[in-house]
Amino acid sequence: MKLSQTRVAIGLAILVISTSGCSLVNRIRAKNQLNEAALAYHEGHFEEAEQRSRAALELDPNSKTAPLYIARSVHAQYRAGVQAPENIAKANEAIQAYQRILERDPKSEEAYKAIAYLYGQLKEDDKLRSWISARAVDGSAPAEKRAEAYIVLASKDWDCSFKITELPTNKTTSLSAGNKATITYKKPQNQKDFDQAQACVKRGLEEAENAIKFDPNNESAWSYKTNLLIEASRLAEMDGKTDQKAQFDKQREEAQKRTTELSQINQKKKEEEEAKQAASPAKS
Repeated sequence: MKLSQTRVAIGLAILVISTSGCSLVNRIRAKNQLNEAALAYHEGHFEEAEQRSRAALELDPNSKTAPLYIARSVHAQYRAGVQAPENIAKANEAIQAYQRILERDPKSEEAYKAIAYLYGQLKEDDKLRSWISARAVDGSAPAEKRAEAYIVLASKDWDCSFKITELPTNKTTSLSAGNKATITYKKPQNQKDFDQAQACVKRGLEEAENAIKFDPNNESAWSYKTNLLIEASRLAEMDGKTDQKAQFDKQREEAQKRTTELSQINQKKKEEEEAKQAASPAKS
């Protein structure tokens, strides 16, 4: 009986050693595949890089690097602006690859930003807004990241209104006695355009305020608040609401003042950092 137990123990020990050795060999092989994938990627052979990265993941399913290499390699095969079905499919494949990375590492900024970029390239505006909005309302995300998300949303709503108010049919330019140009904004003939611009500005201002709430000293947040207030003023002028326009103009002046202050502060910090780097002894 004891002899039988000894044999079982020895057999189990051999199995453990064998399995451990096999895993070690596979990890080494996976690392070699990743090295080859990196070389192929830098040489512009993206399909080969993808294949080797997938081979590495098969050899080492727990690899944290292989999924990232796969996503990067697939992404690199996508050609921005090309609307061919196979190219669009490649972009969606890259999005899925990056999403798998986020399942393992929700804090991966590379994966998050790559997905946002690809949605933008694909003109998937609804998916892009949903993607960024999810970050904006994510209570577990750092405040500065939430602010960045709100800034992107505010920028899109500003653009929505700007494209309408800047249409030549919606403004006229006249010259005063001193040859100073004065622009007068007119309400669009299509009421839907005006309503859309108003909705975008209202939402954009809320987004800018949220960005400032999470990052009070963010220059971009204040800049977009300024620009959105300019749009609000234009729309009030179009609607014949002079009192409302005056209120928006006053708010815009205050936001512009804060934007300028932050710009000067950031410029000074940049100059100080550059001076510090210039004064530092060069490393051999």
